[in-house]
Amino acid sequence: MNSNDPNHSPLRDVAQNPEATARYLADVQRVLLDIGKNLETLAHETRVHLRDTHVEGDRWYHARLRAMPVEKALGNVLKNLNNLTEGLEKSAYKRRAHDEAVVNTAKGRKEKALERERKKNPPTLQAAPNPPQQGAQGQNLGYGGPTSIYDMGRESA
Repeated sequence: MNSNDPNHSPLRDVAQNPEATARYLADVQRVLLDIGKNLETLAHETRVHLRDTHVEGDRWYHARLRAMPVEKALGNVLKNLNNLTEGLEKSAYKRRAHDEAVVNTAKGRKEKALERERKKNPPTLQAAPNPPQQGAQGQNLGYGGPTSIYDMGRESA
């Protein structure tokens, strides 16, 4: 596509290449991890400030109880951010696995087609130059041999 095309999207090129997708997702993940560090610091500082905020007549645990919803909200944001970064990493692996699966599917289909063709047209067996004699029992071990270990000394009829 032409880069002057108004419908051209730079992410279209990234989406078509698994390595470029992995690089892009790693960059996004890096930015999110930096944001996560700042959010962790904010959560810690917020916790300290809110738990130190006492009102006249409070018992020792009232400030903590008032701070819990705010702490929980920030904790949920951090948890969602961690899930998001893990999802980005997983997406990069899945994207690469998709391209490998496409390549392996084409190879697998060719192999299956060859296998089907081989089953439909089995190779013809060539006749042996000297066919076995009818009277030679030593050649045909599958039918005239001993039937148990006790018959090893005897020959079968």
